[in-house]
Amino acid sequence: MKSLFVFLLSFLVVFSSCDKKQKKDRSLVPGSVGNINALQVIIPNDLWSGPVGEEIREYFAAPADGLPQDEPLFTIDQIVPETFQDFVRTNRIFLFVNLDPEETATIVKNQYAKPQTGAILKAATEDRLIELIREKSEGIIQSFIESEIKERQKRTAISKRPMDSLISKFGISLEIPTAYRMAASEDSHFWFRKDLKDGEMNILVYEVPLSSIQNDSTAVADIIKIRDSIGAHFIPVEDNEKFVTDDAYSPFIFHTSMDKKFAYETKGIWELDNYHMAGPFLNYAIRDEEKNRYVILEGFVYAPMVRKRNLQFELESILKSVKFE
Repeated sequence: MKSLFVFLLSFLVVFSSCDKKQKKDRSLVPGSVGNINALQVIIPNDLWSGPVGEEIREYFAAPADGLPQDEPLFTIDQIVPETFQDFVRTNRIFLFVNLDPEETATIVKNQYAKPQTGAILKAATEDRLIELIREKSEGIIQSFIESEIKERQKRTAISKRPMDSLISKFGISLEIPTAYRMAASEDSHFWFRKDLKDGEMNILVYEVPLSSIQNDSTAVADIIKIRDSIGAHFIPVEDNEKFVTDDAYSPFIFHTSMDKKFAYETKGIWELDNYHMAGPFLNYAIRDEEKNRYVILEGFVYAPMVRKRNLQFELESILKSVKFE
């Protein structure tokens, strides 16, 4: 009996030590790497060049919403499974797709690096892989976007400007990088601006009465009316031109949540006709029923010589940092 007791005690000690060692090893995963929205796709070449690869590109390289020219949702780098080891496995977001008798469709966190979000899709046939991509892509893409938003916000937090004026006026805070300067402010509007080599990025903050957006059926028209009236009044333009929504592009509108409050997310194109100037905008109308208002956060870009996906994504990450005090 004594021998049995000693054996069991020894087993528990060894098991506990192994468990602690395993947890310790997991905590020592390397830091992740990668440009914003750079997706690593691990898949054999024959699958990548066939229908499975086409299906992946259909979803993960689809045009990003609200840009004047087509730009893919993610910049994809394809590698074969044999090379997916060591440092190669530290990309911040990855998609692993392969044939396997045992079907798998899962999202993993911090598997090989930290922070990291990966998706693993395996199936016995190509047809079933295609079905899994169609079924799971929306959720996977959302997980990747959330991961990249957090990474972009982490980079912003390294050097951010104080937000006392926003807190005192609107009761909100935003994490805005110090690269953005205060371009103008009035009692009811704030305008922040970041200069680019060939262009600029802008953030507007203001509020309107809750009655300004009637309901879902009129939301797009109401939001465009609000932003056009504010833009015409608040954004200075020469020769009586107006900073307005481009009616040649139908805006995208979605329901979302900002700091646990309902919000309309609108993406579209602004324009100045006679100057042949245009660019993307991103607008959040956040419903604040306690104060009978919508808080409007808008980012817009003018950068005619460069791609705009990551510029708009930077603005999105800033606006999504909003906190109601």
